[in-house]
Amino acid sequence: MGESGGRTIIITGASSGIGAAAARRFAADGGNVVLVARSEDLLRELATELAETGGQALACPADVCDTAALRGVLAATMQRFGGIDVLVNNAGFNARGAVGEVAVEDMQRIIDVNLRAPVTFTALALPHLRESRRANIINVASIAGRVPLPDEATYSATKFGLRSFSLAMAEEVRGSNVSVSVVSPGPVETDFILTDPDSVPDLVFSQPMSTAEQIADLIFECARDGRAERVRPAVSGKLATFSYLFPALGRTVRPLLERKGHREKQKYLRNRQAG
Repeated sequence: MGESGGRTIIITGASSGIGAAAARRFAADGGNVVLVARSEDLLRELATELAETGGQALACPADVCDTAALRGVLAATMQRFGGIDVLVNNAGFNARGAVGEVAVEDMQRIIDVNLRAPVTFTALALPHLRESRRANIINVASIAGRVPLPDEATYSATKFGLRSFSLAMAEEVRGSNVSVSVVSPGPVETDFILTDPDSVPDLVFSQPMSTAEQIADLIFECARDGRAERVRPAVSGKLATFSYLFPALGRTVRPLLERKGHREKQKYLRNRQAG
């Protein structure tokens, strides 16, 4: 049993992608994993998988935008495991397109899932986390939260907000038993961008692609050492910071990156068709 042995970890967006990979990572290390997402069938399949490999998992179907449902997740977690040690706010939503082209309802959903929900869940879980010997809050943001991303303006805004919330709260709890971390990945090889790659800005494909398991490893490491932020790939984080600090130069470099991204996207599409 590893360092997570006996610790209880709540993960939102756990039905697939990064969330499911993180659940497997924590369960393999001996953690008690609480799986939160809207898809009950997928959650129960994952809970069964983890149980068959010796893990402890609780499926809690819930919409993270429903505050009452989040309270229910906390109550179920306390009843089953008696405490909470780690909260991973991973659930995400996006609807790509320029402002004015995206439905207002979709824009509201982006804000609710990506920003309001993790802020709310953090506030609700904090009293329980303070009872832990060592607690961690880990928010999954994005490189899009370090540099504005055209055609994903609302998504980028929510990730900027989540990153700011995380770093500010990290200062609030400094010196206590609670740490707050933010994980900022670039493009990840999941359905989040690969279901409809044509709609994804070429700029996204200009950056090295990570796997869900690689991002899950970052989440796991944050739960281990409480570092304030981890970024993958590192070069993308540096490039994003450069573009944010020097926007004129960023606009000059952007066409080069977009051309590179377009080539990489077409290569990906050809490989997928061939496969």
